[in-house]
Amino acid sequence: MKVTVDRFEGEVAVLLVRPGETQQILFPRKLLPGVEEGALLDLIVTPDESATRAVRERTASLIEKLRKKRE
Repeated sequence: MKVTVDRFEGEVAVLLVRPGETQQILFPRKLLPGVEEGALLDLIVTPDESATRAVRERTASLIEKLRKKRE
């Protein structure tokens, strides 16, 4: 997804989603070193399936332990 760095507000960068630039994303400024207002960026979001699976398994395990304690 293409975004424009609209402005910085303290430690937050306000990114506008292109092409319409009507939706905002607030993003940690510290993750954009050297980036200036007006810059165009490619913002890529990739699901981490293995980490998601691990968290789900851990959560299911904790829920099962809690259920056993109630019995």
